[in-house]
Formats: sequence, C-alpha cells, structure tokens
Amino acid sequence: MPVHRLTSILLCLLHSWRILTPASSHPQHTHCQLVQRTALCNNAKVTSVPAGLPHNIEELQLNYNYIQALQDYSLSYPYLQTLSLACNSLEKLQSDTFQDSKLLESLNLANNNLHIDYQETSHALKTVARLRVLDLSENKLDEEMAATLLQNLTAVEYLNLSGNLLQRLDEMSFRDLHQLKELHLQRNIIFEIDDAFNSNPKLQRLNLAFNYLPCLTDFGMTQLVVLNASHNVIEWFISRQDLNDTFHLETLDLSNNKLLFFPFLPSHSHLTNLYLSYNKINFYEHLSGNATALNSTSTIEFYNMKQYMNNVTSRLWDESLHGDISSVEILDLRKNQVEYFPQGFIQKMPALSRLQMSTNCLQTLNLSSEKFFDSLYELDVSNNKLNSIVAVEGTMNSLGNLTYLNLSRNNLELVPSGLFSSLSSLRSLDLSYNDIDVCLPEEAETSTAVRQSCTDWKNIASLRQLYLQGCNLKLIPSSAFSGLSLTHLELSNNPGLIAQDSIQTLSTTLQHLGLGNTHIQDFDFSHFPSLKSLNISRNFLSHLPPSLLNLNLKVLDLRDNRLSTIPSDQAETLAPKLSTIFLTGNPFNCCQTEWFRTFQTTTTIDVVEQSQIECKDLFQMEHRLQNFQPSFCVDVNESGESYLWYILLFVPVLLSLTGISIIILLTFKPRILQKSIKKRCLKPTSY
Repeated sequence: MPVHRLTSILLCLLHSWRILTPASSHPQHTHCQLVQRTALCNNAKVTSVPAGLPHNIEELQLNYNYIQALQDYSLSYPYLQTLSLACNSLEKLQSDTFQDSKLLESLNLANNNLHIDYQETSHALKTVARLRVLDLSENKLDEEMAATLLQNLTAVEYLNLSGNLLQRLDEMSFRDLHQLKELHLQRNIIFEIDDAFNSNPKLQRLNLAFNYLPCLTDFGMTQLVVLNASHNVIEWFISRQDLNDTFHLETLDLSNNKLLFFPFLPSHSHLTNLYLSYNKINFYEHLSGNATALNSTSTIEFYNMKQYMNNVTSRLWDESLHGDISSVEILDLRKNQVEYFPQGFIQKMPALSRLQMSTNCLQTLNLSSEKFFDSLYELDVSNNKLNSIVAVEGTMNSLGNLTYLNLSRNNLELVPSGLFSSLSSLRSLDLSYNDIDVCLPEEAETSTAVRQSCTDWKNIASLRQLYLQGCNLKLIPSSAFSGLSLTHLELSNNPGLIAQDSIQTLSTTLQHLGLGNTHIQDFDFSHFPSLKSLNISRNFLSHLPPSLLNLNLKVLDLRDNRLSTIPSDQAETLAPKLSTIFLTGNPFNCCQTEWFRTFQTTTTIDVVEQSQIECKDLFQMEHRLQNFQPSFCVDVNESGESYLWYILLFVPVLLSLTGISIIILLTFKPRILQKSIKKRCLKPTSY
C-alpha cells in the first residue's frame, strides 16, 4: 500500500476518534457523536439502536433514522433519562424494551407509525414508571389507541397527542394521568369532549386548536391556566355559573371560531388575556326593549346544561353571564361584527391595557361614556365605520398612558379639538385613509369648536411615529410638525402633495419617510442625514434624485417608477450602504444593466423579488432581467447609446434612396427596363 494512502486513512481515523471519543476514552459507535453524556445519532441512517455507546449516557437522540422496532433490552443504558425517536418508521416497542432503562423520564416518539402495533407498545410504556414527558404526536392514533397507550402512565406531566386522528374524548381517555399538567391535542378531528378531563385535577395548559368542536359549554376546569381552543367551529362558550370557586384561567384563546356572542365567562377568575378575533361577535343590548318591533325575542334559553344546573333563560346581554373581566389586560376583538360597547362594559376592565378592535362595525367612539382607565396603553379601532370621536377634556386627560392609537381606515370627519395634543404619552398615531386635513396655524390657535375637521399635534414631545397615508392631503403647512421629534412619517398615497418645507423641520430626527405616490420630482433629501428608510415608489421618476447618494440609507423603495437604468456610479455608491431595495415595475433597458450586476454581486443587499424585475429590449419586448442574455445586445458607445440604433436608422434611409432611384429610373429611361425584360424573359419558341 502506498505510504500517502496509508497516511490519509490514518488521518481520517484519527479525526473520527477525536469526535467520537469522550474524556473517558470508551469505544464509540461510528454513527454517533458524544457531547458529555448525550449521544447524538440523528440522521445516521441506522435501523436499530447503535451498539457500543457508553453505558453511562443520560440522553440518546435517534431522530430521522429508519428504525421500525425497538427490540427487548435494546436500551441497556441504566442512566438513560431522555430518549428521542422522532421521525423514524417506528411501528412498535417490544414489551421489555425499557427493562434496563428504569430512569427514563422523557420519551419522544413523534411522527412514527405506532398505530400499527399500539398494543405491544402499550405494554412497553407501562414499564416506564418515572415517565414524565411523552410525545405521541403524528402517529395516526385514534381515541381507542391513545387510551390504550396511556394506561397506567400515572407519572406523566406533559403529553403531546397533536396531529393524530382523535375524534371523541370521554372520561376514559386520560383517566390514569393524575399528574398531567400540560396536554396538546391540536390538529386532530375532535368534535366532542365528554368529561374527558375529570381525572386530571392538575391540568394547567390545554391546547385544543385546529379541531372541530362546535361548542364549549359547562366549562368548569377551575385549575386551568391556559386554554387554546382557536380554529374550531365553536358557536358558544359557557362556563359553569353555579361554581363559587375562583377560576385560575389567565389566557383564553377562542379566535377563529364562529362565536355569535361574547363568551359567558366564570363569575370569579384571574383572566388576563382574552383572544376573540375572527368570530361573529356582536352585542344585542339594543334589542332588549324593541323585541316586538323586530318580531324577535330578547331572551335566550339554554337547554341540556347537564346535571349541574337547570335550563337557563337569559337576556341577550346579561351582566351575570358575561362573567368577571376585571383583570383583563388584553382584549382582542379584531374582525368581528361589534357595533358598539354595552353600557358599562369598558368600566368593568380597570386593568385593560390593550384593546384591539380593528375590522368591526363601530360607528362612534365615545371616550366620555366609555370611561377608559389610565391603564390603557394601546387602542386599535382601525378599519371600522367611525365618522366621529366624542370626548371632553377630563376624559382625554384620563388617557395619559395611551401610547399607540390607530384610527386608520375609517370615515372620520370630526375629531375633538386638542385630542392628540392632550395625549401626553402618545408615541404612535395612525390616521391613514381618513378625510381629516391638517390644521393651518391660525385654525389651530383660534378654533373654539368642540370638534373640528382638521387635526394638529401641538408639541407632543413623545410622538415618534405619524401615519397620514391616503388622506387626500394637498398641502401640509410649514409649521405642522414643529415641536415634534418624529422618526417615522408616512405620507404615501397623497397625489400632488406639497410638503417639502414642513418635513424639513424634522431634518435631525427623521429616520423613515414614506412619499410613495405623491408625484414628487425634485425633492431634496440632503436635509435628512438620519434617514434610514425611504419609499418613493409610484412617482414617475425617470432618474434617481442625486441627493440620495449622500444618505446612509438601509431600505430604498423605487417600485413602479420610470427608471430605464441606474448609472453605474450611483449603483456603486448605493450598493454597499443598502440592505434592502425594491425595483420591480420599472421599464429598465435590457442593454444597460451594469447596475443590476453591481447589486447582484453585493452580498449585503437584498434585491426584493429579484426574479420579477423586467426589462425591455430594443424592440420593446419584455424579459425577466436576470434571465436576459447580454449577447442580444451590441456594444454601446461612450454616450451610452447602442450602435444598433444607428444601424436601424440607416436601413430605412437606404431603402428610401433605393426606392427613389428605381422610380427615377422608370420615369426617365423606361426603355432600358423594357429591353432588359425582353432580353431575360422573351425566348423564341420551338416552332
């Protein structure tokens, strides 16, 4: 054997030995890597538990292999505490698999085929007396299989059964799991739960998301802290009203369901986070006194409430049923059908800090009658039908901690005079897509109206983000932003806007500026040395404003302009600075793309939708720029114009001269043509 070949083999063996040999110098299996007392055998293409591992390992990872079965006594590691076999082809665990691993506490069997021989696997699991964590997700298990596998697992605290085929749960499903604290059942096909958790008094976190539950009534799990029942088809959530115990529930997620009414919550609870977005919730208090006129009833009767209570007859809005919401801090009611808040509803939430009400049907926001507390930090009522906001001075002062206010996409025409100026902690204000104008200085100073059709932001020292997109603004007074320290200003979708002077007062603080679709042409950006993000899309720009080149921009949006090229020197200046650039929607010249190659070779810049950038060739045919072959272009002269243009101009001239010459020839010397034709075409016949 050649010496160099032997040397290579020895070096490879030495490298493997260093990776696989711990300080104790025990022999190792070549498919695994040891990190202290953990054996990492993931993606090792093994079909069984590797032999020869140190007997004192505490964790063994065998994920992403081809193991179909665990044989008896195949885990002869007495100190093993954690075993992970996710994403194999595991069909069964033989009865005595864990006889030599009595200390096992965590077992991950996710994404296997345990439905094939679940009964024998059940016998193996029964021998693991100390098992606390068990993952059986993605194993095609139905409820009978799951119940069999879970028999006698009295020590299990965490159980994951997500992504299986469970349909109906009853009192037998988890009857032996007396220590269970966290249970994941998401992404099954569960449509009924019948006393399934009566044997789990310590259960605190329950995930039922992405199932087919039609309702959750008779809810009485006082020990539960987190309940996620989102993405079902729930129409009713009704808790037990006969219990005087305080519910420990802190987070309730009922989003993406079919709730028609606000949930009937426990009478005593610690509920902090209530998520109800993407339902059909409305309040019906206004119907209680008008039942006859509407030919409807003002009461609801609930039947089949089980043994705990008789049938319940209730008004459409009954304070005794909506429960205790005094500790709610986050209320998410986005995308429902709420038209108003019932009287006293907001007052019952003195701890409310975030109210998210976007995409509902609110027509009026009465800050005076609602009486928001000073705990309110974020208020989002965007995309409603608001045409006015009502507030008195004392009410506005009570909103001293309001930091984020979103009023965008409404029909606002009138706002309380001095509303925004009175919000001393306001940091972000969004008024986009309303018909509110900016007050002229004299209007702001002399106005005595309670409500006015223009807005001002007099010296709000805390304000940093202001969004006025799509407000049909034409002129912003030069003093509109005086006294402000804005970092974000969005003025896009205001065609014909004149705002150069007013924005210039923010020269030292402005970092993000939106001027898309404002028809700007010669805007001077040199006054904004702190600018990091700039949107000048949809402005018919045929060239880049030179003032951009001296800025340290990170994000630049140039979409949908009229750029045919970007000069090489400009591209070379911008590329090292930018981290993101948008360029789609411009009629780039396919034969002037040096700038594109500059951006492509700069690894620190992300050209968004690079594959969608198009260009036009000399015949006005469109191409994807990154696929265009430069060979279709000819050389260009020093002025940047292709010589092919001269050729294309010369050909028509040449054809015209030729045609003129023929006409002159036929006109003045017709006999020459006749003799030529006779000579070439007329021949004597054979007879």
